[in-house]
Amino acid sequence: MAGPSGDEWQSSRQQIVFWGLLLLLMLGPGPTLLLRAQANQRVIHVLVALADNKNQGIVPVAATIGNGTDPERNLYWGSAYGVKTYFTRSADWRLIQCNRKPTLEILERCIFRHHGQNVYLVADAYQGDKIKHAILDFLEAASGGQAESVPVTFGGQTVTLRIRGGANLVAYAGHDGLMDFQLPSLPVGKSENARQAIILACISKSYFAAPLHATGATPLLWTTGLMAPEAYTLKSAIDGWILHESNEQIRERAAVAYDKYQKCGLKGARRLLVTGW
Repeated sequence: MAGPSGDEWQSSRQQIVFWGLLLLLMLGPGPTLLLRAQANQRVIHVLVALADNKNQGIVPVAATIGNGTDPERNLYWGSAYGVKTYFTRSADWRLIQCNRKPTLEILERCIFRHHGQNVYLVADAYQGDKIKHAILDFLEAASGGQAESVPVTFGGQTVTLRIRGGANLVAYAGHDGLMDFQLPSLPVGKSENARQAIILACISKSYFAAPLHATGATPLLWTTGLMAPEAYTLKSAIDGWILHESNEQIRERAAVAYDKYQKCGLKGARRLLVTGW
């Protein structure tokens, strides 16, 4: 039996191209753009232990900002330099949504998107007396474990964010609970993907060194002394990370911001905020 002629092949190819283009027009650019956005996005997961005068070994603060069950007024969340308020007021970030009680330990979860980059920030406010759980979750995320998918709708499209062990950068902000208690176990690295972590807590380089080393993550920013784990330091470090700056450049950004708000002197801020082992 004779095969199709050259003209027949050409006609078939034209029909395939025609129907393919028609299908793309019917579907519109949405699916293609969505896949592209999903592939290029980066996710930062920030775990915040709310300040708690009653249940943490912190220097007592005013009762209104030291209530670990009231995120809206808490020092590390709803106050002027708390994570939720500071990022909400930032011109660089847009608040997409906040959800109450996504888990028993987390009182509120807020999701932000960067205005200039395809970067999302997911921030969790842990109840003050759940600080041990917050630190364990942070270390588990640093190890690459407990990856979780969170759907979020932005610009008429729903994208899926990978948080915890699936995030590109993980951070902890709050009291250094390891000064008060020991962990029952240390999460160990569960993937070979390079992971970086930020730990804004007092003397975190000393207290978190062994736990963080076990996770396989590397310290992008942590501390050598007492500090105020407020959001301006975190945002400045993230600014540099988004721009793919070096670890030292990121550390310098953080030190400049800390000195600006704490008036401790730039040299002192540089001694406090360090990067690497």
